Amino acid sequence: MQYSDPPGSEPLTVEMAIANLHHEDLSLRYYAAWWLGKFRVNEPAAVEALIAALEDEADRTELGGYPLRRNAARALGKLGDRRAVPGLIHCLECSDFYVREAAAQSLGMLGDLSCVPALMKLLDGGVAAAMRVPGRPHLEQPSEAVMEALGTLQATQATALIQPFLEHPVARVQYAAARAMYQLTKEPVYGERLVQALQESDLQLRRVILSDLGAIGYLPAAEAIASAATENSFKLIALKGLLEQVQTGNASSVDPEDPRSLSRDAIRVMTLMDALL
Repeated sequence: MQYSDPPGSEPLTVEMAIANLHHEDLSLRYYAAWWLGKFRVNEPAAVEALIAALEDEADRTELGGYPLRRNAARALGKLGDRRAVPGLIHCLECSDFYVREAAAQSLGMLGDLSCVPALMKLLDGGVAAAMRVPGRPHLEQPSEAVMEALGTLQATQATALIQPFLEHPVARVQYAAARAMYQLTKEPVYGERLVQALQESDLQLRRVILSDLGAIGYLPAAEAIASAATENSFKLIALKGLLEQVQTGNASSVDPEDPRSLSRDAIRVMTLMDALL
């Protein structure tokens, strides 16, 4: 595999990136963790070095954040090695909100159900406990990331914990709950709630909802996605998510005599995508 670096920077090799995770220059450590995740370097030595970085104490901000731990947690989700699961579960107890958020996201990606109890614990206290931290741009806990991970993991035992978040005062949290509830129950009411949310006035929120609809593969949203008031690039990514779901999760609509044939649903989504190009 060929790797590339920003213009003007020294080209990295896998060996250099792994070594840089222990470099005295904290910026090199931070960049190395990002780089290993960006290029999905899932070599054993890289995974082991990133797991070790989850315990880093050197890279600390004035506000108490752990930038290297954040990047290491994000990278490990992309590498797909479940050896990272215990370390990521431990990160759910970190004092840095963004480390907890990155760990929750990566645990959802890794697909190991052993993390479900720890994720559910972060929803303890329900909506009342999931309020914004004064003076900070986030909640007490990364509720959005936690609910999305539980939905992805098909943790149906978390359904009762997630449902109350549909009434959370923050819209993004409501929609994260709707996404997870659809994944856990397959009830169209939750998918339709996301479709209706495409009318939100906030462009960034509409982009997030498009991502949610693509991630859950809610096929009835195809036309609404294609006509949403966002950039075509975001709509194409969401429609690609639907197409992947159709191709992998809707095999019954494929001609059994020709497994390579496209279903009507796949053709429908591809036609919408073509019109956006």
